[in-house]
Amino acid sequence: MASPKPSSAEQIIFKDATERNTGWNIAFSLLLAVTFVIFAKWGLGYIGVDASLPVFFLASCFGLFMAFNIGGNDVANSFGTSVGSGTLTIKQALLIAAVFEVSGAIIAGGQVTETVRSGIVDLETIDISPNDLMFIMMSSLLAAAIWLLFASKMGYPVSTTHSIVGGIVGAALMVGFVTGQDNALDMVQWGEIGKIAVSWVLSPLLGGLVSYGMYRWIKKYILQFNEQAEAALEALGTKRKEFVMQHRHSFEVLSDLQGVSYTEALSRDSKRVSSGDFELDELESDYFKELELMDREAKKIDAHRALEKWVPALASFGALVIASMLIFKGLSNLDLALSMSGKMVILAMVSAVAWMATSILVRLLKKKSLQRSTFLVFAWMQVFTASAFAFSHGSNDIANAIGPFVAILDVLRTGNVYETAAIPTIVMITFGVALVGGLWFTGRNVIRTVGTSLTRMHPSSGFAAELSAAMVVMGASVLGLPVSSTHILIGAVLGIGVANRAANWKLMKSIGVTWVVTLPAVSAMSALVVLGLRAIF
Repeated sequence: MASPKPSSAEQIIFKDATERNTGWNIAFSLLLAVTFVIFAKWGLGYIGVDASLPVFFLASCFGLFMAFNIGGNDVANSFGTSVGSGTLTIKQALLIAAVFEVSGAIIAGGQVTETVRSGIVDLETIDISPNDLMFIMMSSLLAAAIWLLFASKMGYPVSTTHSIVGGIVGAALMVGFVTGQDNALDMVQWGEIGKIAVSWVLSPLLGGLVSYGMYRWIKKYILQFNEQAEAALEALGTKRKEFVMQHRHSFEVLSDLQGVSYTEALSRDSKRVSSGDFELDELESDYFKELELMDREAKKIDAHRALEKWVPALASFGALVIASMLIFKGLSNLDLALSMSGKMVILAMVSAVAWMATSILVRLLKKKSLQRSTFLVFAWMQVFTASAFAFSHGSNDIANAIGPFVAILDVLRTGNVYETAAIPTIVMITFGVALVGGLWFTGRNVIRTVGTSLTRMHPSSGFAAELSAAMVVMGASVLGLPVSSTHILIGAVLGIGVANRAANWKLMKSIGVTWVVTLPAVSAMSALVVLGLRAIF
């Protein structure tokens, strides 16, 4: 069983996609335009006096176009489970993305970035001119952005990291060949390319296995118990209605004297029941005795027992995983000067607070129906996991757009190639705005794929998928496994589909082909673009 929800994800997405969003579209268009103007004005004063203005404006467009499409694909992928489950609307997801993605980029995005090394391509191995470095980075940004836009339009979530890596590889190799570099192939760490190929299988497999196990546990100990308790309460409710009808019929056939006597007994029993201080044998009427027995039977069912017993523990564990992801990954670019023992204390505090807060929430929800309580408690937990994911994503993955652009900006400013370059705060803000804009304009298809097309999502299954993905990302980081967070989340969603026997393998096949094609396709496009740029400039 999957936890219920008040309205289907298809209805939510369809409504949001078809309703009149003209005002929103105009607002985001103006926001992007104003942000670009402010950024361009700042950039003209930041770059060197001899810098090429056409290159600056073209590079800015390419960089922001890449950030825009990261929002439409990678960020949309991150929020797909939340929107698909009915926990968030697209506009609510947009608001969370705006706050946490941009905050992650500004607060924890790092102050410097490497310019000539990407972990897979080392441009120091060849004699490269500053202009060629700019053209390589510009080509990689444009090629990766075009590929992401294509994937987003098709509704296929792909790895932005693999896309930008493919762009840099293709452009760098082309520059090496056309400039007559004998060791051009040495730039590429081919072993790392092999690891990317491994991640195509390893990432979704790990995500799927963990999410399958977690969701099966949630189904067994929470959802199935709720289903049984709900069925028992429904049967008891039916029994109660039948008894009331039967009692009414029996009362109607009493004589006047019997009716008066029985009415007085009912009145006295009503007062006893209202006071709450009575014993069963003190009740005079069969009517109130039977109702009291039914009430006691309902209390024995204790419909909210599974929520009270397991959800706080699940929330505590989830908070531990998410906090670990933030401290060790999301905030890794900050020098927090925290010892390992200090980090452990913080994690213990976060876990304890999550336990207590969720326990209080579950107790407050006892006044609501079991269906509604289940929906709300998992929905709230899913909102927190989505927010943490957004912050971590903003602090790390937006570097796929910022890193190459800042390398270009540094060359325009200094005229030389340095190993590292500072990241101005305004760049983070501008690219963060572009990222959110991309989510609004082009993210719906990917959200639909992750949230409804691969399998039907609900708050409980969406929470399981997001938490499982976070667990795998953390575990892979610790073990040094070559994984992609995008592929992990897709695997986690498929794991839910397998658990519910409702996975769309046909769609997954198309997505898998796109993953494999990403790196060579972007490499080829980037190689062609860099030839064009070198010819023009």
